[in-house]
Amino acid sequence: MIELEGVPELVDPVMVAAFEGWNDAGDAASTAVAHLDREWKGEVFAALDAEDYYDFQVNRPTVWLDGGVRKITWPTTRLSVVRVGGEKPRDLVLVRGIEPSMRWRSFCNELLGFAHELGVELVVILGALLGDTPHTRPVPVSGVTSDPDLARTMDLEETKYEGPTGIVGILQEACTHAGVPAVSLWAAVPHYVSQPPNPKATLALLNRLEDLIDMRIPLGELPEDARAWQLGVDQLAAEDSEVAEYVQTLEEARDTAELPEASGEAIAREFERYLRRRDGGGPGSPPGGHATESGDPATYLKDGPGGRARPPRPLRPEAEATDGAAEDDTSDSSDSPEGDASGASGAKGTSDTKGTSGSSEASDAESSGSESSGSSGSGSGSGSSDSGSSDSSED
Repeated sequence: MIELEGVPELVDPVMVAAFEGWNDAGDAASTAVAHLDREWKGEVFAALDAEDYYDFQVNRPTVWLDGGVRKITWPTTRLSVVRVGGEKPRDLVLVRGIEPSMRWRSFCNELLGFAHELGVELVVILGALLGDTPHTRPVPVSGVTSDPDLARTMDLEETKYEGPTGIVGILQEACTHAGVPAVSLWAAVPHYVSQPPNPKATLALLNRLEDLIDMRIPLGELPEDARAWQLGVDQLAAEDSEVAEYVQTLEEARDTAELPEASGEAIAREFERYLRRRDGGGPGSPPGGHATESGDPATYLKDGPGGRARPPRPLRPEAEATDGAAEDDTSDSSDSPEGDASGASGAKGTSDTKGTSGSSEASDAESSGSESSGSSGSGSGSGSSDSGSSDSSED
């Protein structure tokens, strides 16, 4: 039974959820929800029973010391609420946890029970996938929904994906069948730099979320972290001409695919979005802290100071196969319906990988509208789950 006696009445609440593991390449999605929780000082009001949904041999609990007393943090999913005031107050219900190991239908029904009791008007689920996208370009973020009416009113893609799915896809379908509007936002992470964190992808998700719910999001140090991340990748990659050629190929493919969109109308639309962010104002936002990918709207549209920015060496095709991974169906792994974008090489060009396969229900704007596959996490597919918990004390 769900009891919410300690939660005040919320104003136009939106539920924002993210789960570590298969749907969270580079930890970009779970980090975005953690950022919202930290910046708006979320208050945890509920946690799902870990015994019901997690295999502790896959997602292990952690032991820690509190004043000399040993305590255990169990892997689970926690819900917190943030109150956002201002001219247009709107509260958020944040759901942050790990993709469950079992009983997915019960898991989704329990989350929907909270959504119903709190009067949630929209559910937004964040995800991240691995794809053939260059780190020198803005991070692609796709917005998809199963609701045709919602797709029309919110300018989203209606998902047509068929194939294996993760908890993001299951929760979105559960919301649709329960009559709760639901949207999934997917960021494409370069597969050759899949190791977390990826603040640039996190920032891109917050950009899109800001537009979707019409709410100014305070960014804190995230823009600077994103700039530092890109500079670090550039510097580590500058030594390898083979990698530079590979990234140049990705850049040319990306630019060619986006050429039809480079119209005066599209450019004007993007400029209007930038002005709206800059002039919109809002609570908790630092001066100039609009949610662009870098704080400077043009930064990620340029090459680095040393020419084209270059990433670490990607895996060669013969080394890219991972256990149980399926081959991509299309030339762009971020668009393939069930292909696994293979794990990335290490930051210095090694073949060490963190990625495992993950399906995103993303209808990628760069391709045929099929949903994309992505990956994150360790070989078990549970992301950084050995850390156990998304407890606010560990953020």
